[in-house]
Amino acid sequence: MSNSKISFKEINQLAIPAIIAGIAEPLISLTDIAVIGNVEENPVESLAAAGIVGSFLSAIIWIVAQTKTAISAIVSQHYGAKRLHAVKTLVPQAILLNFVLSLIIYFSTYFLAKGIFNLYNAEGVLLQYTESYYQIRAIGYPLTLVTFAIFGIFRGMQNTLWAMKCSLTGAMVNIILDYTLVYGIEGFIPAMHLSGAAWASVAAQLTMLIMAFYYFFTKTPFSLKISFHINPQMKRLIGMSLNLFVRTAALNFAIYMANAYATDYGNNYIAAQSILMNIWLFFSFFIDGYANAGNAISGKLLGAQDYRKLWLLSKDISKYAIVIALILMSICGLLYNQIGLLFNKEAAVLSLFSSVFWMVLLMQPINAIAFMFDGIFKGLGEAKYLRNVLLIATFLGFVPTLLLSDYFGLKLYGIWIAFMVWMLIRSLTLVIKFKNKYL
Repeated sequence: MSNSKISFKEINQLAIPAIIAGIAEPLISLTDIAVIGNVEENPVESLAAAGIVGSFLSAIIWIVAQTKTAISAIVSQHYGAKRLHAVKTLVPQAILLNFVLSLIIYFSTYFLAKGIFNLYNAEGVLLQYTESYYQIRAIGYPLTLVTFAIFGIFRGMQNTLWAMKCSLTGAMVNIILDYTLVYGIEGFIPAMHLSGAAWASVAAQLTMLIMAFYYFFTKTPFSLKISFHINPQMKRLIGMSLNLFVRTAALNFAIYMANAYATDYGNNYIAAQSILMNIWLFFSFFIDGYANAGNAISGKLLGAQDYRKLWLLSKDISKYAIVIALILMSICGLLYNQIGLLFNKEAAVLSLFSSVFWMVLLMQPINAIAFMFDGIFKGLGEAKYLRNVLLIATFLGFVPTLLLSDYFGLKLYGIWIAFMVWMLIRSLTLVIKFKNKYL
């Protein structure tokens, strides 16, 4: 067992590409929000529809994509133990599992879109927009979930650079097509409004999948050859995935509750909430780059049984994440009034946004700690504990706080107070558990 610690350079070799890859996904959603929020026809309803659908898509994808985290943990542990050959048949089986799950989700939600978004309190033009936008975006389920499974394999092999290249290219494709398809090109391409943004997202997801397969076939020792003999690690993969499914379902229940309450408060409230939520997710994915590094390295250290390095890693990676959070807070503090204008020009929406945005910023250091230990615990395979933490944080923290805040008429303030309580519970429980078990 080595007495030295993982260097800043080693962490950043994984973290920086992971940050860039991570922000590409919410950047696609933010681009959609910015472009759609500035159309001439029904901009508030269009923005609200994109926000509601984006939240639902994220909820579904995050839940099913937990197989990415599970496969990353298993591959990284075998990588650290120098036993990658033991998971060669597991990898194509895990990719096939994600593909089958994506088809089930697509066919089970496509025809029920109107009913689903009724549950978000959408009605009239807003409901019409959400249904049509979702039915195009849903085509991306198989593309995204297979890509995420491959990204998990890359991370397990201690490489986040390949995923970064795929994600950046996808983001660029999305940005170019967003402007082209939403607004159109006079005489060449008709303006497609909300559906144009949906097709731009699907094209970006297809681009990322094609590139992911290129790196998978040329840079890894794995293939897509399916063995009918189930790999012994499949049971563990499914067990971890199920625990992480429940965890992520609880996480997304909190986001659903927030959006449902905001929609009930009115179109201006859900439009402002859509901007706030997407910025919060952008920050989360940005900070999550270090969590992804912690995920990959902690799994490798566990496989090598190097517990001293694991403890030192947790301290260092948390410091780096907090610094990133403080930098983001400072930049947004300086541009506080300008940021809202990027997404919408409606005075009522901007007023609501500005009145609450400071709360989103204040949460970032707390988020950083929670995300870091989330990543480390995933790498260690502690899926069951992560599940329990999210259930407690959501149903004993977030929900009671939201209901109490709604009772006192706090509206958007109440939603973000509930999120703050939620993140405090998550960060504190993870830090205490890790310290007691690994110090």
